[in-house]
Amino acid sequence: MTRMKAEPVVHIDDERFRVTEWRFATGAETGWHIHGHDYVIVPLTDGKLGLEGPDGAQSQAALTQGVPYSRRTGVAHNVINAGDAPLAFLEVEVVEAGDLAARRLAVLDRFLAAWNARDVGALMDCMAENCAFHGSAGPDAEGRKHMGRDAVRVAYAALFDAFPKAEWTRGRHVVTGDTGLSSWRFAGTTAAGQKIEVDGCDIFAFSGELIALKDSYRKARA
Repeated sequence: MTRMKAEPVVHIDDERFRVTEWRFATGAETGWHIHGHDYVIVPLTDGKLGLEGPDGAQSQAALTQGVPYSRRTGVAHNVINAGDAPLAFLEVEVVEAGDLAARRLAVLDRFLAAWNARDVGALMDCMAENCAFHGSAGPDAEGRKHMGRDAVRVAYAALFDAFPKAEWTRGRHVVTGDTGLSSWRFAGTTAAGQKIEVDGCDIFAFSGELIALKDSYRKARA
């Protein structure tokens, strides 16, 4: 059976949200789709939805005007107006959360690669304009804080000077909201020939997709 298609009307589509009004004639459908973002549905009318799942399962859900509900990324279905009258709802997709988190994860991947490439310029390309670095070693708490791009660049370069041979391995990254976490293993040899191997982590604060603060912690391996 061929059904009419529901009519989508996009009201907002920017870097943060996509808001689409879906208008259904009686018996109309959206067609098969997979939601790529978390979303909220705000019914504009009462109605009854027919839902067809990817495994062939069918179900129904009641809409109540003005009563919203939310769903997570990855929902796959066909949505049908199973009632006796036209219906409509707003679909509000949270575009920023997934896309920005992915870009921030990509920055952390580049950041780790830049350390292993000993490329200070590439490291600074990952840092925001007003950035800071709180190191895990230094003469005192204040001496471990490097504020501003010039100070951060100098501190990064000093690490390469202190360890002519160094590598950062086992890098793993997580991003949630404006915070990122990376864990890693550092193995390096000082200019005097001393070998050091530690496990550590960085806690990041982001400004946009770039790193505003790198706060480092480490512990010696037993």
